[in-house]
Amino acid sequence: MTVKTALITGTSRAAGLGFAVARELAEQGFHVILTARDRAAAEPLAEQLRLDGHAATALRLDLSDRASMDAVAKHVAETFGHLDVLVNNASGMPDFQVLSALEADMDTVRAALEVSVIGPWGLVEAVLPLLKAAPAARVVNVSSLSAQQIATGLNLGAPLRSPAYSMAKYMLNALTSVLARALADTPILVNAVDPGNTATHPERGDDDSDRPAAESARDIVRAATFGSDGPSGVLFSGGQPVA
Repeated sequence: MTVKTALITGTSRAAGLGFAVARELAEQGFHVILTARDRAAAEPLAEQLRLDGHAATALRLDLSDRASMDAVAKHVAETFGHLDVLVNNASGMPDFQVLSALEADMDTVRAALEVSVIGPWGLVEAVLPLLKAAPAARVVNVSSLSAQQIATGLNLGAPLRSPAYSMAKYMLNALTSVLARALADTPILVNAVDPGNTATHPERGDDDSDRPAAESARDIVRAATFGSDGPSGVLFSGGQPVA
């Protein structure tokens, strides 16, 4: 029997969204591949899943290093021969306190684009033969409501909160559409999901209104397991398409 495989980026924290996605997919029978810049951070999470009776592997993956991506692709190719699901979850909000695009630090902007746009783009290229080798692969890019500040002029209480992060997520949404069109003649579906405000940082004091990570993960997993008649090139928020 062919093993269903799923690779999730940014799975280094037990309270994180990436780990919640990995657990949900593992419970649905996937062999989940947890990746992080530091494999030592992902390995205990993979071990936790294995102790719970699931199939899980931890690998090092640095989205700023194409050689790292190629090494992961090589491992997956030699071990499984295909990849059914890729979840581009790795992210960061390095400029949360910045409230104007005119105050953005360009080094911070570059770092945000590396993690949220260039890295996911390069990773899709690196694993594309594996995605094509799967019967019907799914790519899910984890987006953010912050991108809507740019897309619609949505006011989140400031002219442009977290400009580097917001611009990167806006560009990730555009990349989602571009990749979906490029893969339109294949069974591969590419979508983006805004998981909403999620309680993933108890050490920083999550808001009471934040969704549990497990709840947000279900929206991502839903897009990762769309049937053959599922959409592609769509941004979802709260389970609904966003215009």
